[in-house]
Amino acid sequence: MPLSTPLEDNFTDIIAKAQRGLGFTNEALATRSGATIAEIENLKAGMVDEVALPKVASALGLGADALFALAESRYKPEPVEDMEGMTCFNSLFDDMTVNSFLVWDPSTKEAAFFDTGADGQPMLDCAASHGLKVKQIFITHIHTDHVFDLDRLIEKTGAHAWVCEKEPLAGADLFHAGRAFQIGELTVETRLTSGHAAGGVTYFIQGLSKPVAVVGDSMFAGSMGGGMISYADAVRNNREQVLTLPDSTIICPGHGPLTTVGEQKHANPFFAA
Repeated sequence: MPLSTPLEDNFTDIIAKAQRGLGFTNEALATRSGATIAEIENLKAGMVDEVALPKVASALGLGADALFALAESRYKPEPVEDMEGMTCFNSLFDDMTVNSFLVWDPSTKEAAFFDTGADGQPMLDCAASHGLKVKQIFITHIHTDHVFDLDRLIEKTGAHAWVCEKEPLAGADLFHAGRAFQIGELTVETRLTSGHAAGGVTYFIQGLSKPVAVVGDSMFAGSMGGGMISYADAVRNNREQVLTLPDSTIICPGHGPLTTVGEQKHANPFFAA
């Protein structure tokens, strides 16, 4: 798993996502926070203001301490150790990188891909080198960077692709969130984490040495995908469907480094308020 992947968002991204999600103009945010419009604009430009930042964080429902840690580059996700049965891949898509995951049952060698990234060849090569049989492909949401290589992966593996019924996708069968799947003897629970995407799904996998949650863009280390569909749903679903999982659960996001549920409870400004 790549341990040096940079964070997806900086503190200015987080302020912008929260402000946009709540629908606050700079004027409205100034009224609610007590910070001046100039101070708000300076924060959004990357200036760390120790007086204005906690005011703005409070008005946006963000954790000020966690936001300060990001602003001052003090937050570094704890490295997630390699674990038999799961590997993370990172591919370049336009001007960003995107994660995809290979998960397998070490005893039966049955495997599944989670999202495709821009190039699924490294996952195919890894599966072949481990003697794995890829039988399923699970899609977290249908944004292009997460499904770009789906057709080729289906062709190469003959795997059955699955996507939430709220986001139909050519080549993939639909399921209702809450349905359970198996990867050999591993169990896969599906949880609806919509908000960033209409059919965003978190796959909670049990049976490896640690539980795993493949969350797509619902949550990142130190941030979240933002409410492209519904900011309120994005925040609530992350709280109720991801952060209620065991603290030891490894969070596998669609972008940025891996993290854990326990770490995000105090390190993620969206949830540490």
